[in-house]
Amino acid sequence: MSQLTVIANIVAKPGKIELVKAELEKLIPITRSEAGCINYDLHQDNENPAHFLFHENWENVDLWKAHMEGQHLKDYLSATEGSVESFVVNQMTKVL
Repeated sequence: MSQLTVIANIVAKPGKIELVKAELEKLIPITRSEAGCINYDLHQDNENPAHFLFHENWENVDLWKAHMEGQHLKDYLSATEGSVESFVVNQMTKVL
């Protein structure tokens, strides 16, 4: 299986930026220690602080899918329920 790159775009609702950011930050140390995680980097848009982006690389899609089933992601979803405007995940393969 080939390496998987994931780009996850999260946009917080007005007034919920700090809550969403804090909950996203909680995911980082747990995820970075998971099997197959090559990198898991959180970014915040300089022009729109409500927009967050995770740039992730995984050894393969199956290990990423296991990550997506983790309790820490369930906890994140529960903690941010009603606070996220949009959440879009793109699975990508490096071309060159």
